[in-house]
Amino acid sequence: MTDPIDPANFDPRRVTLRADELDGRVIAITGPTAGLGRALALECARRGAEVVLIGRNVKKLEGIHAEIEAAVRHDGRPATAALIAPLDLERAVAGDYDALASAVEQRWGRLDGLVHNAAILGQPSPIEQYDVPTWLKVMHVNVTAPLALTQVLLPALRASPDASVLGVSSSVGRRGRAYWGAYSVSKGALENLLQVLADELGHSRVRVNSLNPGRARTAMRRQAYPAEDIRSLPAPESLMAPFVALLGPQAAGVSGRAFDAQ
Repeated sequence: MTDPIDPANFDPRRVTLRADELDGRVIAITGPTAGLGRALALECARRGAEVVLIGRNVKKLEGIHAEIEAAVRHDGRPATAALIAPLDLERAVAGDYDALASAVEQRWGRLDGLVHNAAILGQPSPIEQYDVPTWLKVMHVNVTAPLALTQVLLPALRASPDASVLGVSSSVGRRGRAYWGAYSVSKGALENLLQVLADELGHSRVRVNSLNPGRARTAMRRQAYPAEDIRSLPAPESLMAPFVALLGPQAAGVSGRAFDAQ
């Protein structure tokens, strides 16, 4: 039996994870078909969670669903089949969000984790020249859609005895950087949204945090730094432990914090 973790000193990079860290938990992840989202969906399944796969491309969702079906948990048991939940964060309307929330409610009656991972980069550009329609698209997908998704899923999160909302952040969201434009601003807004939500839910069983994964071998990183040797960066699979720690029971009582994965 280990001593309980002090929430004030909690560091997800230092948590020793159990093979069944997420056993029995239901965790929804946006953008689960590639990069960090795919790695997290697989890792959550291997740690015992039932995963809700939220994305716009059904064929790609079916691909990660098949990977999870074929996966073996870290404790040796077969992974539990995931739920495909098609949702286009750019174009979804209220009814689409309501349908997703209804599907979660009908299948489980609760939600133990929600990961806001999906995001778009937009076009790096000086603010003076930034294309306004692109700005609006980036802000909608990266900030407004997570807000709407959180709103409709909050009843299911409140029904959990220990729920975690986790936003995937960025260093440019914690300190703005030239030419990152709407992406930087949207990640800063997401951080603030999560802080507001954490404060509002401070006396509930729903905890809210952000995690900056840092440099990783992803398509978005390649888009942002086309001249960089992508092979020199950590694979997404190597960064999953802090994500799992924040979604699991050892982070109980930890809320309103901004963490780094590296």
